[in-house]
Amino acid sequence: MLRVPALPCLPGFNFDSNLGRTKFHRSQYFEKIHADIYYLSEKKSDFGRYPSIYPRGEVQELPPWIAYDGQRLMFQAYYQETVQERWKSSFQIRVVTISFFLEDGTIKISEPIVDNSGLEQGVLVRRQRIPMPDPVRYKFYDIIDLNIGKEPEIFGRVYKIVNCDKFTRQFLNRMGIPVPDPIKIPIDPYNETRKIPTFPKKPKSHKLDHLRNFLKYDRQVLRFYGYWDDTESVHGIIHDLEIHYYLADDTMEIKENVPVNSGRDSGFMLVKRMKIPKFYSGLVPIGEDDPYTILNVIANDIGQSHMMIDALNTGKIDKVYYKDNELSIGAKMNIFGRIVILTDMDAFTKEYYRTKYGLNDFTPLERPQKKDEIGEPVERYIPPYNGYGSYEDSLGNCLSIIPKPPQTDFIKFLYYDKQGFDSKVLRFRAQMISKIPENLERQFIIRYYLIDDSISIFELTKRNSGFRRCSFLKKMPVMLPKQEIFSSKKPEYYKPSDFYIGACLNINEFYFSIISADIYALRYMEINSKVFPKANIKLIMEKLKEALTPVYKEFIQNHSPPSVETDQKIQTLEYDKFKKALCIYLGDKITEHEIITVARHYSSHEKKEFHTREYVRQLVHTELNRDIWYEADRMKEDLLHWDRGRTGYLPRNTIYTVLRSCRIPLDVELINSMLDHLCKDADGKIDHNDLMKFIDVKVNPLPPATTINIKTALWWASEKEPDCGAGIDWYCFIKDLDIKTNDDTLEFNKAEEKEICETKK
Repeated sequence: MLRVPALPCLPGFNFDSNLGRTKFHRSQYFEKIHADIYYLSEKKSDFGRYPSIYPRGEVQELPPWIAYDGQRLMFQAYYQETVQERWKSSFQIRVVTISFFLEDGTIKISEPIVDNSGLEQGVLVRRQRIPMPDPVRYKFYDIIDLNIGKEPEIFGRVYKIVNCDKFTRQFLNRMGIPVPDPIKIPIDPYNETRKIPTFPKKPKSHKLDHLRNFLKYDRQVLRFYGYWDDTESVHGIIHDLEIHYYLADDTMEIKENVPVNSGRDSGFMLVKRMKIPKFYSGLVPIGEDDPYTILNVIANDIGQSHMMIDALNTGKIDKVYYKDNELSIGAKMNIFGRIVILTDMDAFTKEYYRTKYGLNDFTPLERPQKKDEIGEPVERYIPPYNGYGSYEDSLGNCLSIIPKPPQTDFIKFLYYDKQGFDSKVLRFRAQMISKIPENLERQFIIRYYLIDDSISIFELTKRNSGFRRCSFLKKMPVMLPKQEIFSSKKPEYYKPSDFYIGACLNINEFYFSIISADIYALRYMEINSKVFPKANIKLIMEKLKEALTPVYKEFIQNHSPPSVETDQKIQTLEYDKFKKALCIYLGDKITEHEIITVARHYSSHEKKEFHTREYVRQLVHTELNRDIWYEADRMKEDLLHWDRGRTGYLPRNTIYTVLRSCRIPLDVELINSMLDHLCKDADGKIDHNDLMKFIDVKVNPLPPATTINIKTALWWASEKEPDCGAGIDWYCFIKDLDIKTNDDTLEFNKAEEKEICETKK
């Protein structure tokens, strides 16, 4: 409503505001002081305005245009406008939004747009500082003048504030200004009469928003295993099915696992990817699955027909489709009239149901078996071996019409192939066992090739012995004795564990007794003690402990070496005496190879390091500088990639593979020698941080080493090994034997009682 002014705007009722004024120039800040130079005589206030809530002494440190930049208070208000020529209503309610900008105290009033209102809506009052009406002069509207329930008069129009936003309410409350509850806007009678229900020309889109599920579950598929029992029909069988449920769009597809050589069609897709209805009664008529209903409004002829979409979508039937919460082990699904039973699911599906639905029981169901499916598997008949060629070669002729050569074990070839000077061949010295006296003195070298489990024998002869120095048996696999050769069963051959010192071998009806082995064979068998039980020190010590426990005192009393007064606590027992002592108490229960293993393990001769760490590091730096190798950063990344737990340690094989993949210019012998000198943990893993420091040529560089033949100088066989086993370290042997007698137990108990009494005191 318009304000009635206090005085009419007529001549004689106006007052001149310039009465008594002597200066009419524009205000200025600069003055000419001297030398015709303008200076700022008085500094302008830093604040264009100050908050009206605080007194001048409590003004904030920052100016308002910085502290309140981009912030404004939003109020919802309305004003009542009189309408003269309108039926049934003489006024109308117009809702507006009042914005108060905190940075400069300006106010803007805008009216939201209403469809078909017939009014000029938008900004009613542009952004400006609004003065208060008379009789208040020289004041503008501020924060305290705007609140719910107040009626500010702005340019002759009164607004009723009814609500504000959340930020405005919190801001005023923090300023200490209480904000009342929102007020309901009165109803406009004219707008109520204009509210007529209308129908859209086109129905709203019935498509659901699948973007969220697509972004969250893309490429995530639940896999179930089930079966469809079709045995009730003629020639029906049980079909093994694989059900895929796509979480991105709730579609399913069903594949059939067709057995090999079943005589059935090889097409494995039973149901293509689609939404499968939960209830199926029959085939769906054409057009029933369409999202819209089409109406033929005008149809004079085919050429001038007019179609439109039914807004009410009359006759639309909402179908229910299978969801992920309805699928579980044991669930029955009606797939277009076929009953499919789920029996199992994969690991990802189990984790999905465990996380989302809290399920823990994923016991699979057994697929039913029919009588025609129950039967013993028919083994292929293999004719007996005829003696021509090898067994594997003859077997290849029986498996196919076209003969194929026997295939070698390629994985075994990679593991046991010759690597540098590491031949992977075990050498033993053997003596023939025969009733003929001349054959008893014949000695042989038996070689066992780990790459293909073959054996070769070479005879060593003396002068004037009557025998020739030559090959006794060419390289070939040798079958174990007392086997039926001409049978269809594959024969068994000699294995690496059958060769040890003291073993008797029957090779093609020639008997041999192994009397010794070279250092390489003994060392290889001790390193791979899991394959060679006769070289496993743990198993041997357990056997000795079990056998010597009843006669431990007698064993110590009769065979303990005399004590020697030296600085070192070492008591040495000769190997012959040690072997004789073990043979007395164990007899045939222990072999000579086991005795040699114990003697080598507890040898009294100290094994000195042939090449020092600094010498090997000097050789490594020389080779790296010679080939200008700068791939250390890449190798460090590879080592960290394999060290997932960031423990700092990796197995030796992994580090060896990384070194070879980074093309480090070092020979295999130098790499193995370097790995031997690196720091290791209790499990034998190598510290890869120590490796990076070892090959770093910038930190602690070493002078170039003299030129040597690395392949021969660093080969382990070139190192002179001490006479291991000539003397036994008696103290270490008895300590590891760990046999406690009754006297030791009593002394131990007395010591414990003494400690307990001292603790109580």
